[in-house]
Amino acid sequence: MAVKPHSTRDNHKGHLLEGLLLFQCQRPVQIDASEQALLRCLMQKGANNRLCVGVHTSIAGALENAVRRASEIGCDTFQMFSANPRGWRTLDPSPGDCERFRAEREARKLSPMVIHDNYLINLASADPEILRKSVVAFRRELQRALALGADYLVAHPGSSKGSSPSQAIKTCIESLKEAANGLSLNGLTVLIENTAGQGSAIGRSFEEVAEMVAGAGRELPVGACIDTAHSFAAGYSIETRKGLSETIKELDRTVGIKKVRVIHANDSKSAFNSHVDRHEHIGKGQIGAQAFGRIVRHPKLRGIPFICETPVDEPDDDRRNLAMMRKLAGVKTVGKH
Repeated sequence: MAVKPHSTRDNHKGHLLEGLLLFQCQRPVQIDASEQALLRCLMQKGANNRLCVGVHTSIAGALENAVRRASEIGCDTFQMFSANPRGWRTLDPSPGDCERFRAEREARKLSPMVIHDNYLINLASADPEILRKSVVAFRRELQRALALGADYLVAHPGSSKGSSPSQAIKTCIESLKEAANGLSLNGLTVLIENTAGQGSAIGRSFEEVAEMVAGAGRELPVGACIDTAHSFAAGYSIETRKGLSETIKELDRTVGIKKVRVIHANDSKSAFNSHVDRHEHIGKGQIGAQAFGRIVRHPKLRGIPFICETPVDEPDDDRRNLAMMRKLAGVKTVGKH
């Protein structure tokens, strides 16, 4: 499965709406499925209200409930699990389940749609049995994502326990290719998420993420999902103006901003460079409100969809985090927001 060539507008996602006029006046320009998903989101928001933001929502009761809940609290985009995230034995949705889900999403006009993979999956495992189960489980994640019409499937790269980080990265790349072998991904893009570097987790640096994106990207569509709390805990000083600027330069040098298709917007309960993954409400953690204001307003990041994976300690916490993101971005809330 070859990766589609990127449009010359990849480096200017914040200006995609303006580019629509050019699409109408010039010969058609090929853009990939990820850009199409982002365009749908930005078109719905309007030219002066560009932040595309959502949360991770629950599938409790029925898959389509995730769409309904996201829409009801004012999301533009959303993330969900496609099955039980903490078990090897998962149930695949029936054709009827998929039809109802797709119909609900079409009615609610939420885009892009992001699925997060099972927490048990370790595509870098040195244990042959765990690796076998992980590849099988990830293939099923891909199949469910395709059946539901997802734009992105976010994957944790795994752990190097029992091997070296370099070997684990190679194993992850081969596992991704094996899991996708023979599947037509039809616009679905796999996103490698950076990690806090807790324990033996790989993906703690942008260099490691870039290596996996490049390696697997030779055979399937792959990009990156960058988590703010993970970045901070891994030693990227995004809490300061200078640190954010340096971090973005490093991200662009390694992964490439055009490969970052989703940002997990989470404040951090954990200290800088602690390698401990603990999420906090936006503006209430170690990163802080001022830093998040700089993040969501940064011209290289603002056009990327933001997904909050913040705690739900009290009713309406998700709604409050959405409101905080928009406030910090200078977005005027209208309608359902």
